[in-house]
Amino acid sequence: MNTREKGAQKEQQVCACLLSAGVKILERNFRARQGEIDIIGRDGEYLVFFEVKYRSGTGCGNAAEAVRYAKQRKICQVADYYRLRHHCAEDTPIRFDVVAVDGEKVRWIKNAFDYVARC
Repeated sequence: MNTREKGAQKEQQVCACLLSAGVKILERNFRARQGEIDIIGRDGEYLVFFEVKYRSGTGCGNAAEAVRYAKQRKICQVADYYRLRHHCAEDTPIRFDVVAVDGEKVRWIKNAFDYVARC
């Protein structure tokens, strides 16, 4: 299994976990010129942008550590585009979550980072 197939498999596993926790999945792999958001969903009143990170081992650090500032900024830019394209109200509560998959351990980090405004 190549890296892309393994990533797709882990995203599917994460979607199953989120669905079982009551999250409504709106989109997967939403692409824009600025980048991609792995999963977009509704968790209660929140519109949530999920970044899924997988690491098979800890040689390069844990999965959550891979979502650095530059990646957060890209996710926020794509989230802005999604909200504009889908006519989301300005007061729609949003959240940025990371789902870290280290080996077989899945960790859902709610509100993993704050919105990063464009400079």
